[in-house]
Amino acid sequence: MSLPEMTAAQDRYAAFRHPSFTLYWLARFFGSFAIQIISVSVGWQIYDLTRDPFYLGIVGLIQFAPSLLLVLITGAASDRFGRRLIMGLSLGVEVICAAMLLVLTMTHTFTPGLVFLILAGFGVGRAFLGPASASLVVNLVPAETFSNAVSWNSSAWQIATIVGPVAGGLLYGASPVAAYSIASVMLAVATVCTFSIPKPAQHTLSEKRSLQTLTAGFRYIWREKVVLGAISLDLFAVLLGGAVALLPVYARDILQLGPWGLGMLRAAPGIGAILTAIWLTGHPIRDHAGLIMFAFVALFGLLTIMFGVSDIAWLSIVALALMGAADMVSVYIRETLLQLWTPDHVRGRVNAVNMVFVGASNELGEFRAGIMASLIGAVPAVVFGGLGTVAVAGLWAWWFPQLRKARNLQGRT
Repeated sequence: MSLPEMTAAQDRYAAFRHPSFTLYWLARFFGSFAIQIISVSVGWQIYDLTRDPFYLGIVGLIQFAPSLLLVLITGAASDRFGRRLIMGLSLGVEVICAAMLLVLTMTHTFTPGLVFLILAGFGVGRAFLGPASASLVVNLVPAETFSNAVSWNSSAWQIATIVGPVAGGLLYGASPVAAYSIASVMLAVATVCTFSIPKPAQHTLSEKRSLQTLTAGFRYIWREKVVLGAISLDLFAVLLGGAVALLPVYARDILQLGPWGLGMLRAAPGIGAILTAIWLTGHPIRDHAGLIMFAFVALFGLLTIMFGVSDIAWLSIVALALMGAADMVSVYIRETLLQLWTPDHVRGRVNAVNMVFVGASNELGEFRAGIMASLIGAVPAVVFGGLGTVAVAGLWAWWFPQLRKARNLQGRT
């Protein structure tokens, strides 16, 4: 390791020495915070109106669909037109959608059909935001600082995940209007921060539009087995193990908690994740990265089972916090490998595919949980998912030996 790399590794705040990254981090934080407030508020309102977990699954499916349908466009746009521009415009779309939820609430016209249309708009914004924001961070810091930036980048989302759901539950309990108003303002702040970032250096796509350029991300991922294994591991592990969509059911019917309790349940994974992320900023993983990632994915599955069978509030919160910690370790390793192994000229398209996989694991995971809960009950649905995640960790460790044998997080860019 060179002297600059050693210095960066020892500096817990190395990424923040770059003002562009600071603005980027603030944009990620405020944007993620607002989305958490909206997520808690929409979930609680929909379940209050319908008392049917099936609708909670539909919420996830609608937000995921645009990422899948637009995957060939979103990544190419990020590589061709500039990641800062795409990120800022996407946040602007989310501001409009949040304002529309506010109007529906104020006019007492909040119905599932109208909300689903607005959530589809959120989905379009997120479809473009995901690959642009994930690819932009690499252009804001030098390579030796990137693993530190990954930890802080994840922290922006995780801090929002801790405070946002609690704030969302408290604000919604006081007034849904207040929840959506504050979320709209925070998204506007995120938009301003994004456009305040000085235009970064980027290897923009200059090739003519063709099917080959649009599908370059898919072809690269298929060719690079380490990247393919890391992305697909997240897809199937969280698709099966995700239980977030059912937290309103647990809060109301199993643990006997109110909106504030739902906020605590939503915040618990973030608490574990942010503590882990902070630890990783000063103690980066230097060896046996692949084995560590598989071990923590399996641990995530076991903790999901623990949460699923618990009917004690404090034990459920602890299980969720530990799930967040285990997930943070695997996310840190996976995202660092993905970004540093991918050349800059194709990074947006690769991240667009990655966002589809992430969206499938989260939104489709919520849809899977909602459907299964409506058929067999919430507890069996969560337990089944946890068992599936453990099985996926074992199978992927066997099927992707290159990923299992990955020792460090050095890339080739």
